[in-house]
Amino acid sequence: MRDGSESRPEIRDVAAGLWIWRVEHPGWKPNQGWDPIVASTCVESEEETLVLDPLAPPDAATAVWERLDARPPTAIVVLKPDHVRDVDLFARRYGARAFGPDRFLRDDVPDTRLEPIYPGSRLPGGLVALYDGRGRNETPLWLPEHRALVFADALTAPGGELRVWATPWHEERALPALRALLELPFERVIVSHGEPVHSRAAYERALALAPWDS
Repeated sequence: MRDGSESRPEIRDVAAGLWIWRVEHPGWKPNQGWDPIVASTCVESEEETLVLDPLAPPDAATAVWERLDARPPTAIVVLKPDHVRDVDLFARRYGARAFGPDRFLRDDVPDTRLEPIYPGSRLPGGLVALYDGRGRNETPLWLPEHRALVFADALTAPGGELRVWATPWHEERALPALRALLELPFERVIVSHGEPVHSRAAYERALALAPWDS
């Protein structure tokens, strides 16, 4: 775990059984196109507790750890290859099943075996993996019980405004896939970078804006 030198993490309740914590990413460097503070999500659904793209808070962040320990995660879900991050730490601490991509960056392969997920995969708690059309091996998640979507990097919110993160095939692939998600009855959107929680209306606006090019 970390030594507590990072800034104090923020805890935010989004809805009953759905909350996030935000912590400084230890690998952040200036001019990377994203803010150093990133969000991790915890959701309770169908008697399961899942942590999504978890980034471990420092040891001194007792409020976060005590909250996690009170309802120990039964599953860990990684939404994209470069968000493997602290999956090993959470798997060891809680003995939870781990799910995620079937391929990783060469220098970022976890020790924990991740059960692979693909668009359409159904996860513990009834969560469903989605297709984002961006070609980044990201599987956003649909949380039916909470009427929420959770993204890794497909969307971002620099300065608080929700935007689609740019790819060379924004018009051809990303927008059609993200528009298709409007068929789901979601009310909230959670993203890792920038302001973490947004409304359905903000999502609809993001699809009409120029993509965010970091």
